Amino acid sequence: MGLVERIITTALTTMCGLIFLVVNGIMLFTLRRKRVFREGSRYILLYHLLLGDTMQLILSQILYLLSSTRTILTYPVCAVLILISQFVTQTSPVFLVVMSLERYVAICHALRHASIATVRNTTAAAIGVWIFCFLAVFAQGLLLRKIPFDLSGSVQMTQFCSLTTIFILPITRLFYKVYIYFLFTSSGLNIVFSYVGIISVARSAATVKDSVRKAQHTLLLHMVQLGLCLLSILYNTFILSISNLLSWMMLVRLQTGLYIIFLLLPRCLSPLIYGLRDENIRVVLWYYLGCHIKSSAIHV
Repeated sequence: MGLVERIITTALTTMCGLIFLVVNGIMLFTLRRKRVFREGSRYILLYHLLLGDTMQLILSQILYLLSSTRTILTYPVCAVLILISQFVTQTSPVFLVVMSLERYVAICHALRHASIATVRNTTAAAIGVWIFCFLAVFAQGLLLRKIPFDLSGSVQMTQFCSLTTIFILPITRLFYKVYIYFLFTSSGLNIVFSYVGIISVARSAATVKDSVRKAQHTLLLHMVQLGLCLLSILYNTFILSISNLLSWMMLVRLQTGLYIIFLLLPRCLSPLIYGLRDENIRVVLWYYLGCHIKSSAIHV
């Protein structure tokens, strides 16, 4: 890849990344600004979901800039960056499951929702998600301990830092694929279970049709988000699969296009979708974006 081509692609991706970071940052600020957001279970979970997406966006951009500037790292430094990136990436599908279960309880067990989905319980569930994903990534880190010494004899890498260059042992790739398959299969089944439960309520409770319909749309949105998360995971799996089939130059060019489509775009869609869909968030979000709908924002 020539110098001009690298400068143009780096500038475009950096500009997109900065725009998405600004939107995510305003969304996170919005969710912490009002009391209704700090004490609502679904808003607390949404905050943690967006926090993980924002962290992933930052780490993805750092790794891309390192690659585009041809910066060669050591194995330990690269492993830390990759593992942190995997950690925050894998929190998204788990948070979507918890958010779906919260909507299931709200509709199917409405009388118990207030006692179950408290601020304390919701915060504990969010912390549990972070711990669960950390333990999975910690196990991956244990498998990476011997890579530099067993294969190269040096901690200095010979290629740019990426998942394809750090997960080079067969056991690390196998563990990664098995865990990802388990994560998304179980997440999809849980969301489908919640959706089916809400549909059964919709057929029997004619008095709450509006609430049930909104919950159905929310779970469908979660399924779409899960698909977007799967795209970002498939990005790494796809690159791993074709890394031995293409030249290094072709692989770098392909990674640039897939990086924008599979990693950048999905991380910015969640705040936009929720910001436009939820009336409370929409009013405050527009206010902080500069639209100054002050009179409406005060009422939230």
